[in-house]
Amino acid sequence: MQDHTLYSRGGIITERDADYATVRLRVPAGVLSAAQVKQLGKISEKYGDGSLHLTMRQTVEIPHVNPDNLVKIAKALEKNGTPIGAEQNEVVNIMACPGTERCKYANCETIDLARKIDERVFGKELPIRLRIAISGCTYMCNSPLLNDIGIIGRIRPLRVPGLCTGCGTCVEYCKQCAIALKNGVSVLDESKCVQCGICIHSCPYHLLKSEYAHYQITVGGRRGDSPAPGRELVTVETEEEVIEVIDRIVYWVYRTAWSGRPLADQMDEIGYDKFAEGIRKEFGPEVPAAE
Repeated sequence: MQDHTLYSRGGIITERDADYATVRLRVPAGVLSAAQVKQLGKISEKYGDGSLHLTMRQTVEIPHVNPDNLVKIAKALEKNGTPIGAEQNEVVNIMACPGTERCKYANCETIDLARKIDERVFGKELPIRLRIAISGCTYMCNSPLLNDIGIIGRIRPLRVPGLCTGCGTCVEYCKQCAIALKNGVSVLDESKCVQCGICIHSCPYHLLKSEYAHYQITVGGRRGDSPAPGRELVTVETEEEVIEVIDRIVYWVYRTAWSGRPLADQMDEIGYDKFAEGIRKEFGPEVPAAE
């Protein structure tokens, strides 16, 4: 007998052949141990077609599952630490780049932050589907700007007068052409700087320092046939503040958004300034607006 309650969960996706389902998993930041991967292979061989599908949202799907086996596969996945995920009108799998653990360009840790956000908001039922992505730097390899909520690690470079040797390394590495050599020292054009921190990382003499390490939070990004980048909402300095802001945005969506329309469309319809004002009221004046 089928468990229709289980079948209605977002991580259970009816296939084109409605006699079968694909099971999507919950894998925050897309990180799995080798042991978990091996066990997923065994679960797929037993209950699916023996294959695993890696999705663009850093999770895993087990295709071609007989719905009669959903209870068994759900128990096996829970035991493996890879429970059934989300795909309907809810907070879906949290994406993250490797962050400071492995990437030389990253300005912030991302994987543990993704797990903390997952613990707070994953799977919450909402009027719309909500996608969240974290990038450790402004290169944004996992496209946080095209997600409903994007989190981007940034640092503002600090130049101490009299220390620059004029070697030009930071000029060469800056992709924004925001740095130039003038009178033998590097000069930063603030209007072009995106606070990526590459000049800091590239300085061979370690003369450039970080003045302000922070997270830029954007909202209203959209993929699909009408892609649009998210807009700056706030900047915060700690992981705790990031999690609190995310929680308040999710609560605002739960309480205020209407179903059937992406968040980006709703922001356009009500006006971004009004939307941002409503969001900021949720977490108070202590969180600054984006610069």
